[in-house]
Amino acid sequence: MQVNRLLDLFCELVRIESPSFHEAAMAARCADELRSLGFEVRFDDSAAHVGSDTGNLVAHLPGTRAGHVVFSAHMDTVQPCAGIEPVVVDGIVRSAGDTILSADDKAGVAAILEGVRSVLEADAPRPDVTVLLTTCEEQHLLGSSALADGLLPAGAPCYVLDADGAPGTVITGAPCHWTLNAAFAGRAAHAGVCPEEGVSAIAMAAAAVAAMPLGRLDEATTANVGFIEGGGATNVVPDACTLAGECRSLYAERAEAQKAAMTEALEAAAARFGGTVDVSWTKSYDAVLFDEEDELVQAIARAARAAGLEPRFHRSGGGSDANVLAARGVRPITLGVGMASFHSADEHIAVADLEGTARLVEALIAEGSE
Repeated sequence: MQVNRLLDLFCELVRIESPSFHEAAMAARCADELRSLGFEVRFDDSAAHVGSDTGNLVAHLPGTRAGHVVFSAHMDTVQPCAGIEPVVVDGIVRSAGDTILSADDKAGVAAILEGVRSVLEADAPRPDVTVLLTTCEEQHLLGSSALADGLLPAGAPCYVLDADGAPGTVITGAPCHWTLNAAFAGRAAHAGVCPEEGVSAIAMAAAAVAAMPLGRLDEATTANVGFIEGGGATNVVPDACTLAGECRSLYAERAEAQKAAMTEALEAAAARFGGTVDVSWTKSYDAVLFDEEDELVQAIARAARAAGLEPRFHRSGGGSDANVLAARGVRPITLGVGMASFHSADEHIAVADLEGTARLVEALIAEGSE
C-alpha cells in the first residue's frame, strides 16, 4: 500500500469530468490502469440502452488460488463536476471551488485500483478478481440495470464500494424503490365567470397528497411526493395536473401496502372532485437485506479487522448498484468508503479513509483466497 500513490490517483480521477451519461474519459483512464495490472478489460453494450457515451467496464484477472471476488464502483457523478480541483488540508480532501469532490464514487474506484495493485506487488495468493465499474448509477442505477447476464461469476461475493460511513461499514440492508407517476384530469372553466363548471385537477392533486401517509412511516419504510405540476393561467380552472413520488422499504410487503395507500388517496381525491386519475408505478430495484450472522457479512468483518478497521453494520434508506446486481448472479453488498456530505459542494473525504478502504480491498482479496 502506497498512500501517496493512492492519493495521487484519487486526485487524478476526480479531475476527470464524468457526469452521468458522459463517463467515457473516466472509463478510458480506468481501463488503462486495469490493463497495466494485467486485467482483461471489456465494455458491455449497455450504452445503447442507457444513453451513455460508454458501456459498463468489466475487467477480469485470473487468480493463483481457487475462488472469485468481485469489486464494483460507479464512474458517474452528479453535477456540478466541471473543473474539480482537489485540495488536501489537515488530512481532508475537498474541492477548492464550488463543485462536488466526486468521492462518490471515485473514492471507491481509486481504492479498488490501489488495493489490487498492492496485492499484485506483494505477490500474495489471490482468487480470480473481477472489477465492475458502472455508468449512470446516479440515474436510478441505469448502468448496472442494463448489465447483461453472464458477465459476472455466479455466486461470487460482490463488494460495492459506494456508501458513506467509515471503512469497515457494511450496509446490511437497502430498500426496494418504487416510482409513482399520476396524471389528474378535470374540466377547464373560467375561474371568474363560471368556476362552478370547472373541476380543478390541482385541487384533486393537493387533496390526494394531503391524504397520503408520507415521510418516515416506520423503521424500514419511507414515502415522498417530490414533483407536482399543473395549470396554465390564473383565470382558468386547471383541467390537468401531474405529480411524481416514490416509496421505499426494506420489506416488499410494506412497500406494497404503501403503494396501495398512496394509490387509494389518489383515486379517492379524483372521485371526490368528479375527475379522473391515471396512476402508474415502476419498480426501480429490489431490496438487499442481510442478517448480521450471514457468512458474507462475517467474512467482511474478518477482513475489516485484518485491515485494522472496526466492523460496523448499518441499514440504509438509499439504493446502490448492489440492489440490482443480485439479479446478475452475484451476492452483492455495499461497503462504506468514508465519503461525507456527498452530492454537495461540501463533499469531502479523509485521506485515512481512502487508505483504509484500499486496505480493506486487500484484505477482502486475502479473505477470498482462504
